[in-house]
Amino acid sequence: MFPVQLNIGCLRPLSQLIRPETIGWKKTFGNRLFNIPSAPDGVSNVTRLWQDYGIMDEAKGSGGRDYARKPRSARVRKPLSAADLEEMALAYVARLATSAQGLSRYCHRKLRERGWAGAEEGAAPPDIDALVARFVANRYVDDREFARARTGSLLRRGYGARRVEQALGAAGVADENRIAVPEGEARRAALQLARKRRFGPFGPDGCPPEDRAVREKQVAAMLRAGHTLDAARALVEAGDPESALAWADSTNDED
Repeated sequence: MFPVQLNIGCLRPLSQLIRPETIGWKKTFGNRLFNIPSAPDGVSNVTRLWQDYGIMDEAKGSGGRDYARKPRSARVRKPLSAADLEEMALAYVARLATSAQGLSRYCHRKLRERGWAGAEEGAAPPDIDALVARFVANRYVDDREFARARTGSLLRRGYGARRVEQALGAAGVADENRIAVPEGEARRAALQLARKRRFGPFGPDGCPPEDRAVREKQVAAMLRAGHTLDAARALVEAGDPESALAWADSTNDED
């Protein structure tokens, strides 16, 4: 390596290197190069300039193509055929876990939004019930598996059996496809919620709150999460975390 000699005298202050007239030269040069008009007074956001002031309408590509984006309401969507609806249903069940009724709701909503091919000539809409039945027969949609996964997810998040029943009912899962929540799982879910929300002995003091109003608010929160009144009071009024853990582990379930 050859030694490098630095001439300190050639260095200039930063204020001399950056002149006021050169600040923003990239923006000015780019606007002139692509023939883009300058922003109106008071507009500093370049993205908002292109969207709100019609700059995109005046900026043409090399082939003279207009890159202006049409509003969503002005886009024309062609009506759905039976094949189009089935393709959309396949993409939906591949992306999201759903029930048979959830898939039926999705297909009906798409038909309302897009219409179906031949509707003006009096053609019948695609048979959604047959499509859903075919998906169920091929196990693309399984209500029992959906109920098992949704139940486990809600329990791990600290929700009780009542909230699980409400969620499965909203999804349209029949009673015969639902899974009963064991007492041990329900207690562990209540314990998870108390830990996460710092209820009872899991608060900053390591003991239940002395204020009765605070304890009642915590009990009410656990009731809204779907737990029973006995479980909520047992956890909120536990003397210490060890007592709460012992309560969650003591169950008569024979799993």
